[in-house]
Amino acid sequence: MQPASNTEVISESSLKGKTLMLPFVLICSLFFLWGMVHNLDGILIPHLKKACQLNNRQSTLVDTSIFLAYFLMAVPAGMLLKRFGYKNSIIIGLVLATIGAALFVPSANALAYTGFLGALFIIGCGIAILETAANPYSAILGDPAGATTRLNIAAFFNGIAAMVGPFVGTKLILSGTDYSEVQLKAMSVTQRSAYFLHEASSVKMPYTVLAIALALVAILFFVAKLPEIKASTKEETSGGNFFGALKHKHLSWAVVAQFFYVGAQVCVTSFFIRMAKQGAGFDEIKAGYYLAMYGFLFMGGRFVGTIFLQFIKSHKLLSIYAVVAALLCAVAILGKGSYVVYCLGAIGFFMSIMFPTIFALGIDGIGDDTKPGSSWLIMSIVGGAVVPYLMATVIDLNGDNIQIGYIIPLICFIVILYFGVSGYKIKKSIA
Repeated sequence: MQPASNTEVISESSLKGKTLMLPFVLICSLFFLWGMVHNLDGILIPHLKKACQLNNRQSTLVDTSIFLAYFLMAVPAGMLLKRFGYKNSIIIGLVLATIGAALFVPSANALAYTGFLGALFIIGCGIAILETAANPYSAILGDPAGATTRLNIAAFFNGIAAMVGPFVGTKLILSGTDYSEVQLKAMSVTQRSAYFLHEASSVKMPYTVLAIALALVAILFFVAKLPEIKASTKEETSGGNFFGALKHKHLSWAVVAQFFYVGAQVCVTSFFIRMAKQGAGFDEIKAGYYLAMYGFLFMGGRFVGTIFLQFIKSHKLLSIYAVVAALLCAVAILGKGSYVVYCLGAIGFFMSIMFPTIFALGIDGIGDDTKPGSSWLIMSIVGGAVVPYLMATVIDLNGDNIQIGYIIPLICFIVILYFGVSGYKIKKSIA
């Protein structure tokens, strides 16, 4: 698939003390793009809930569609990575994500919720391939001693998207108009249909721009000369195996921790706007901008966390952040007023380093099992499909009480704490 002139195979052992800057910059752009996709979901969920008249569980099918794709694509993505390498896998992922984003236009025109879900599923398939390739590629794209730092620097661009995505989504998607059930019933069928269609149509421009951006980056990757890094140690040349990778006990625990981390993050962002409206009395637009504040704190957490990682062992920092995030969840559950929303914003700060840190700890020392191990860690992102639906069920069963639902992410942070304290340790392979 890839022209020979654009392929350079280099040994991992030759990377000691080096960083490959151009490939790393391109990889950082991927972290930003899939960050935009995920952070538009926090706007998309309450917006489509209104436009398509959904309950909480139905609205979280937005999360289910995109994160289920991660689960289903994990094995194929790993196979693509082993067969075609990092560069071609990334291009395939970008093309799929481009197609999915473009499908938002006909879905909005038809006011078809199933169309939106299908488009999100295709985007999720593309991003699953991107993450399967880009996370390990950024980790090995230079001196092995700097793997965790590189992952966190790349993830910092994901943090920028956490701020930009909600701001753009609030500006371009949310209308600020939210009719009550009584007001809707007072409208004629034609008026209601026009209102719902108008609400749905606001997603067309941002997702069209996203599709164009994804396509342009795919072209950049196609023309760029990127290295294919070859494993060089004895352990790494033994050949990776998908199920055999789980013989590394710390990888198995990382998969569990990543499942609950992604579930917690998606829960916080998916219900953020509804929590701000219900718990603090904010209107839709103000709530959307506060979600951007969450993104700013998430980005700041990535920056500060990257600095802290120079002085604090990654598993210790992960444990500290998990404790604080759990405590903030407890305050959000029990508190009243606008400071509840500030607590949710602060949770973003302390969640910021969790994904890349869990990922780096999980693939640490697993040699040629890095690629299948990465597939397991990407597959665990299915937590974003399962956990928010569980939270929505708790909310629906408690009279649409959003606050009580935050007990679910609290439990998730306790699981992450265990990984940071014990599960991360590299032990003898499971027999």
